[in-house]
Amino acid sequence: MKSTALTKIHESLGAKMVPFAGYNMPVSYEGINLEHETVRNGVGVFDVSHMGEFLAIGEKALDLLQKVCSNDISKIQIGGAQYNCLPNLEGGIVDDLIVYRIREHEYLLVVNASNIEKDWDWISSHNDLGVELKNISDNFSLLAIQGPKAIEAMQSLTETDLSAIKFYNFEVAPFAGIDHVIISATGYTGSGGFEIYCHNEFAEQLWAKVFEAGKDFGIKPIGLAARDTLRLEMGYCLYGNDINDSTSPIEAGLGWITKFSKDFINSEALKAEKETGAARKLVGFELLERGIPRHDYEIVDVNDVVIGIVTSGTMSPSLSKGIGLGYVKTEHSKPDTDLFIKVRNKNIKAKVVKLPFYKG
Repeated sequence: MKSTALTKIHESLGAKMVPFAGYNMPVSYEGINLEHETVRNGVGVFDVSHMGEFLAIGEKALDLLQKVCSNDISKIQIGGAQYNCLPNLEGGIVDDLIVYRIREHEYLLVVNASNIEKDWDWISSHNDLGVELKNISDNFSLLAIQGPKAIEAMQSLTETDLSAIKFYNFEVAPFAGIDHVIISATGYTGSGGFEIYCHNEFAEQLWAKVFEAGKDFGIKPIGLAARDTLRLEMGYCLYGNDINDSTSPIEAGLGWITKFSKDFINSEALKAEKETGAARKLVGFELLERGIPRHDYEIVDVNDVVIGIVTSGTMSPSLSKGIGLGYVKTEHSKPDTDLFIKVRNKNIKAKVVKLPFYKG
């Protein structure tokens, strides 16, 4: 079991620790609902140092990333970031990731913790262009400082104008007394904020300074359980649940990051799927009766015929109702379509809704 540079701090704060993607990670501190509301209304901090980081360097780096990524990497400016996925050869997804353009010929890829080795092997196997690849995952720590008060709470830690960093852009600048920190206006909560990358040796200093700066703003540490409820309220996909090696980006609603203006791995098959239409689609649904949908629960129609499967589900802290994502046959995917979720052999009525669930 791996630890992050901040594991001892989480344990000292009384966090409930769980194994996650091979790491010992904090799942909660004071309770999911309280932590969830802290991020929605104030500012909270996640240790997401378990995420993987790769560098792609060289004149052919763009060509390699255009080949392995679904989105159009050429659109990323220096100081910009882009959400992406790595298509496989069977129509599914190797992983979803964020690509940062650091310099003219240098890119940072941030991948899911559970897929670090798999992604590294996949990208390396397609690197016939002499691109220098570096796996720096074990060297960096990452804090996600999320919530509507994040800018105000963190501004004292840097001379960079945090309010000027646009969504999916970043600055490399001094932060919390540490030089060359990546300050990225990204996150997976839908409530704004930043992700801060630094070398492991500065992680404890960063954590201490962040909490000192945020103390007047009610800043709190947040665990992975609230991260999951926050992302689900936004309808964001979680790899391993909502997307995986056998789900296509088209049926997963990720057509917007699948650009056919260029060739990439399996692009012809995905283009054909987009043109003919996917047989199933990932939809958001909310329960109309009491109950909590869970991963792998069956979705049925009024005649109790199975039409799909739940991929993610929870009791929404913000909406106080059961919500979920799931794949259903395309004819059942329109908003306001009635569905039933099979919860402990009881069919709970639900309806398809437009995402996100949480409108802010």
